[in-house]
Amino acid sequence: MSEPDDLRVHDGASQRGGLIHPDVRQPTDESERGQDGGRLQHAEAASQPISAAPKAARTREPQPRGAKVKGNRPIDQAEAAERFIAAPLHLKAHDERLWDLRKKRDTVAHGIPEWEALRELASQIKAHTLSNLDRYLEEFEANAKANGVHVHWAADGAEHNRIVHAILKDHGARTLIKSKSMLTEECGFRHYMAAQGIEIIETDLGERIQQLDNEDPSHVVCPAVHKTRLDVAEVFARTLGTDPENDDIHYLAESQRETTRPHILTADAGMTGCNFAIAETGTVVTCTNEGNADLSGNVPKLQIHSIGIEKLIPRIEHLGVFIRLLSRSALGSPITQYTSHFRGPRKGTEMHMVLVDNGRSARLGMEEFWTSLKCIRCGACMNTCPVYRRSGGLSYGATYSGPIGLIIDPTFNKRKYSTLPFSSTMNGSCTNVCPVKINIHEQIFAWRKVLAEEHEIPLVKKGMMKAAGQVLSRPAAYRAAIGAADSALRVLPRFAVYNPVNTWGKGREMPHTPRQSFHAWYRQNRMKTDKSGGEA
Repeated sequence: MSEPDDLRVHDGASQRGGLIHPDVRQPTDESERGQDGGRLQHAEAASQPISAAPKAARTREPQPRGAKVKGNRPIDQAEAAERFIAAPLHLKAHDERLWDLRKKRDTVAHGIPEWEALRELASQIKAHTLSNLDRYLEEFEANAKANGVHVHWAADGAEHNRIVHAILKDHGARTLIKSKSMLTEECGFRHYMAAQGIEIIETDLGERIQQLDNEDPSHVVCPAVHKTRLDVAEVFARTLGTDPENDDIHYLAESQRETTRPHILTADAGMTGCNFAIAETGTVVTCTNEGNADLSGNVPKLQIHSIGIEKLIPRIEHLGVFIRLLSRSALGSPITQYTSHFRGPRKGTEMHMVLVDNGRSARLGMEEFWTSLKCIRCGACMNTCPVYRRSGGLSYGATYSGPIGLIIDPTFNKRKYSTLPFSSTMNGSCTNVCPVKINIHEQIFAWRKVLAEEHEIPLVKKGMMKAAGQVLSRPAAYRAAIGAADSALRVLPRFAVYNPVNTWGKGREMPHTPRQSFHAWYRQNRMKTDKSGGEA
């Protein structure tokens, strides 16, 4: 297929526009801006994690479980978060692990002078591709077929599962090994295949831990980050027969490898996900640190690759931009251990690629939310988010958690995930670290407005917000309310302040009330009368 637009990355200084081809460059860049209108540089990990608790050698604390999913009822993320916070060892480990990744991300980002230029370029490549997605999908399909690949199209997750099942059935396959794929999690692939009598073996260490414990992944990069090594030792002892008293990480990892590798050698089929799909060559690219995608995609003679349609990029030379951003943003490392290209079947093998929509086309038509399709699943927004770090990914009750999940999940089911956009402090750190410059916190706020307008907010909360709006829109009423609240807090007994009605008192002490408001102090000490008699 002929190239519709020349998207080659040219050499040259970024200030002259050389890094970004004119066809990709937008009139103005998509950087977040400060109050002075200047472009904000990437944020630094300046806050501190929760204080370290004394080491409790081999202390066993039950792992908090995720949100209680009850059909189509709204997820109670706050309730699940409270249970996670009530487990101090898990809370501390989770918070500090993710904050460590955030700090490493900042170190490597500062080590690249062109970091902001890379973010800008990646953002605009994605915007261009999504704006011309139909053409690039057709180009990808044509080139993949020319490489000897069977290409399938799935409108939703259910169709994806049926297509894969049909492929397996045609080949008499009963066992399938797979590398990590959030798309297959989104489609409920493993559960569907279990019902069809197909054995699925996850080969990624974190995914395998979660599979053995019958849990969903809690993070898009680190699926079992919410677990301690004692948790893993318990899971492996129960499912793999390892020593329950041995929680050495090398022992646990080697035990998983020893039990998984035989499945790899004997599996009837292999499956991978997709980090990037290159339209120019019809290639699927995966990025892993364990090499399990190479094994899953190369050892069995039947190979299947599941691809979200938003993973397209136009040309192979664009891949380097995203590779430089992905692992640095996710783990604070310069590159993943394995960047694997799957272009066509080897002699004597068969390769299938399944392109999946599952709501992506609908989201592409959403004016305020379509840019969320730029996401490269690095997890940087999760690693920096204070809510996610202190509540755990399973508390969201959805495939995608953390800040990016607050945007994506309501596109699947507004009612079920109506509470999630409110699980945010709106501090904007997620936007600052996003390698493709998605305005995450602004989209979270936009979802709050949409949900309010479509009556997906509980009546009590809606009434409280309406009352608050009336007070906040009237300065005199606001000052009177603040004065009354401050006076009341100074005299009310503790039980009257810390009760279920006052959610601000859950898990924290209320600050001491000032004797004088700032407004009152300012009027008393700083406001002067100008020559005309008016107040300055």
